[in-house]
Amino acid sequence: MSALAVNDVLDFNALKEYLDLTDGNLASHLKSLEKEGFIAVKKSFVGRKPNTSYVITKAGMDAFDNHLKALERLIKSQK
Repeated sequence: MSALAVNDVLDFNALKEYLDLTDGNLASHLKSLEKEGFIAVKKSFVGRKPNTSYVITKAGMDAFDNHLKALERLIKSQK
């Protein structure tokens, strides 16, 4: 989610390289995030090759912000 939170759009291969995940592992995570409505999928062609890209949704950004706030509260409570 952090990669998509700071980039307008990332395609499958860019995410795979950035996160150092296998195709299957990344696809599984992306499917779960899409099911929750946290990301949107855009399919297109680059030349003759299919290209799948992903963007974070408003719901995804809200959930990510809430997650970061929860982590900040946890860290502050440990001081």
